[in-house]
Amino acid sequence: MFFEDLQVGATFVSRGRTITETDVVMFAALSGDYSEIHTNAEAARQAPAGARIAHGALIFSISLGLTTQLAIVDESLIALHGIEGMRFTKPVFIGDTIHVQKRVTAADDKGNGRGIVSFDTRTINQHGAMVLRFRDSLVLKTRG
Repeated sequence: MFFEDLQVGATFVSRGRTITETDVVMFAALSGDYSEIHTNAEAARQAPAGARIAHGALIFSISLGLTTQLAIVDESLIALHGIEGMRFTKPVFIGDTIHVQKRVTAADDKGNGRGIVSFDTRTINQHGAMVLRFRDSLVLKTRG
């Protein structure tokens, strides 16, 4: 889709993805974040969530990947313009399955063959609970 194809109010839903032990371990190694709430089952049991949780940055990254897999802007994407208001609303545990819901909230034609499309993006777990919410915007090519 191009800029003109994304009308305010349009919604998209990704497929699901289960968060695995391997995801958490590999993300800890990649990021260097070995916080005990992610890597130490005994310490995490004493924390407010009561069990190991996935890194928030991992869930955000997977949410972006699930969005990319929708392939809605493959031909028109120029750049990620911005992320605002990111809030982690519930923990994500190993074994949880998440998916992404996106709704177009604004479209601003910037001229010169490009426009900015803004989204309300929510990451939802298998119980229907929102675990992450943010507003993101993309710079897209126009058809002209």
